[in-house]
Amino acid sequence: MSSGWEVRMSNSKRLPYFFNAETKESRWEAPPGLTEKDIKALPGADLLVRPQEDNPSAGQIKASHLLVKHRGSRRPSSWKESNITRTKEEAIAVLEQYQREIHAASNKAETFGQLAREHSDCSSHSADGDLGFFGRNQMQKPFEDAAFALQVKEISGIVSTDSGVHLIMRTA
Repeated sequence: MSSGWEVRMSNSKRLPYFFNAETKESRWEAPPGLTEKDIKALPGADLLVRPQEDNPSAGQIKASHLLVKHRGSRRPSSWKESNITRTKEEAIAVLEQYQREIHAASNKAETFGQLAREHSDCSSHSADGDLGFFGRNQMQKPFEDAAFALQVKEISGIVSTDSGVHLIMRTA
């Protein structure tokens, strides 16, 4: 029987939290009624015991991203804008402009970080878009597939997920 709970990593606090995919509830403490065995069996439970800082496990990569949300995003609000009304097409056009700026820059990584800091709709903007280390099955599938396909220092094309549209730069 599925409880709907899973463990995810907070991008801003770099700490694991519990998320219920059915009810969309998030909480720092373990949900009531789950035994230790239940918790260890949750998707992402390894995040509860493995340090995530700069100590990656085998199979993990590190990436930064620049997220532009649109009105069809699963949560169309951000630190910059409480109610995002742009269309997906408008969000893609915004990212295409950022792509041009990055590709024209002499230091692409620095420009990527600066654009993420100033413009990303993700809380990771405060860390220049840095998502830290992550492994398979920790990110939305299109994001994961794109990030794992990149070489270190390579920047993706535009990637669409339920969160919005992204540019991803693999950093390790």
